[in-house]
Amino acid sequence: MKLVDIGYGNLVSAGRVVAVASPESLPVRRLVQDAKNIGRVIDVSCGKKTKAVIITDSEHIILSAETPQALEERFKQE
Repeated sequence: MKLVDIGYGNLVSAGRVVAVASPESLPVRRLVQDAKNIGRVIDVSCGKKTKAVIITDSEHIILSAETPQALEERFKQE
């Protein structure tokens, strides 16, 4: 199991991640709001601005203060 740092010492299993998206688009904002309503949001941004939304196969949404490009590089590293 490969763990990837998603900011501030928080880790996520790379095998469980379905997508990493920017929070700027309306569909992603709706997805985050719907997940908040049912209690499936994990906010690891530590009070900073959310720059990436990580979607997992368990339908959890993780909010990160790292950019999607930075997370992409971390997922590519072995």
